[in-house]
Amino acid sequence: MRAFAALLDALIYTRSRNQKLALIANYLRATPDPDRGWALAALTGTLDLPAVKPALIRALIEARVDPVLFRMSRDYVGDTAETVALLWPAAPNADPAPLRLSEAVETLAKLSRSDAPAVLGGMLDRLNAEERFALLKMATGALRIGVSARLAKTGFAQAFGVSVEEVEELWHGLAPPYAALFAWGEGGAAPVAEDLPLFRAFMLAQPLEDLRVSLDDYAAEWKWDGIRVQLVRTARGETRLYSRAGDDITTSFPEVARDFGQTGVVDGELMVKGAAQGIDLGQESAASFNALQQRLGRKAVSAKMLADYPAFVRLYDILFDGARDLRERPWSERRAALEAFAAALPPDRFDLSALIEAPDFTALEGLRAQARDAAIEGVMLKRRDAPYVAGRRAGLWYKWKRDPYTADCVMMYAQRGNGRRSSYYSDYTFGCWTESGELLPVGKAYSGITDEELKTLDKFVRTHTVARFGPVREVEKTLVLEIAFDSIHASSRHKSGVAMRFPRIARIRTDKPAHEADTLDALKRLVT
Repeated sequence: MRAFAALLDALIYTRSRNQKLALIANYLRATPDPDRGWALAALTGTLDLPAVKPALIRALIEARVDPVLFRMSRDYVGDTAETVALLWPAAPNADPAPLRLSEAVETLAKLSRSDAPAVLGGMLDRLNAEERFALLKMATGALRIGVSARLAKTGFAQAFGVSVEEVEELWHGLAPPYAALFAWGEGGAAPVAEDLPLFRAFMLAQPLEDLRVSLDDYAAEWKWDGIRVQLVRTARGETRLYSRAGDDITTSFPEVARDFGQTGVVDGELMVKGAAQGIDLGQESAASFNALQQRLGRKAVSAKMLADYPAFVRLYDILFDGARDLRERPWSERRAALEAFAAALPPDRFDLSALIEAPDFTALEGLRAQARDAAIEGVMLKRRDAPYVAGRRAGLWYKWKRDPYTADCVMMYAQRGNGRRSSYYSDYTFGCWTESGELLPVGKAYSGITDEELKTLDKFVRTHTVARFGPVREVEKTLVLEIAFDSIHASSRHKSGVAMRFPRIARIRTDKPAHEADTLDALKRLVT
């Protein structure tokens, strides 16, 4: 555990991406099997220890220290694992033998929930504060150390001189502690089993920004507001639906997997059917992202959910047509193959993302400006001769998002963040005025600000607190934040009746009096 704890500690205090990669690579090269495999599983979020829950950890610490002291400390520190690691009392009779990472994982993985308290408590007794922190973070799957699954896989690739695209492609055919993956990295055969429903890394787009391109070289299509998915069907009839992060979401959308009957791999946008809420695009109408959220993350889907929120996929691209790999072929050739491929799929479950017909870029600008349908994020521009390559490659695909909406809102509440922001009040709830002069919450944001702005807002929260509700502080209603958001939808779950999509802080409006902030009625006029 000591080496893994040192790795987490170093990653938390390292901002540089390259330095994080070097730390991960050095650890993976220096650590023996299976410890490094379990560490990689923890870093990529594929480690599952169901017997260890936050409630169990809270019960363990509250049995050893004053519960009020723990709760006050947790409120101050902002992180349960760190608080427990620091408060855990010394155990004079604890087993003095060092605890290996693999021992901890393999023991916790087999535990029943009834046995977990005694076993986990015994492990924590054997560790120092840094090791306790690492064990608790790993066990709960809540690392939050500034390392994404992609970055961890890139660290593996850097450690062993392979490409991260190869790692991504093999990943879903393997399981922790990844012995075959490490054997391949050290010169063995690639661990590829035949005909597995493997995930392939997505091709991504760069922001267009101020660039203008020729539509002779680039095809234009709408950028839809669902979730990017990849559908894979093998010759043996096994089908998988993957999210952009490579998560298997097949069980959340069983009807999509069931109706995907063609052998191959396609890329598209998963959405929910709904009434058109903007311009008529001549295609299946999609509901807002808010409707899709009703189904995301569900492992079991009821018949009512299937009927109320019917899912479909708007196809963007094709990677494999049967066993034929098309990724090196130009977009124009892949598009023709996709059209033929899609023709054999059920049209009520799969359709093509239509191309935008525009004579020139100026005309395209006008069409984009009108695109305020709830299901449209903007425009995609794809170079006609581009292959399908993983990641972002300059000049191949561009995303040209529609201009965001903005609203001036008043900060109402604040809460500490997580990870390196756990010492700051960085999560802000904000509201708008009703006709009667009441301030109602309309959203919550924590992104869009610089480190200096974070310090400014944290100081405001600390010096203008009027009430506390556990970890939440209510502040004086005097500070205006300009909030940017992609869209806004009606919501029966919120008292205000609205829900913002991707809210982020655009500016701190110290120049604007709170009573001049926007009204709830003004926001409701933007609902799509």
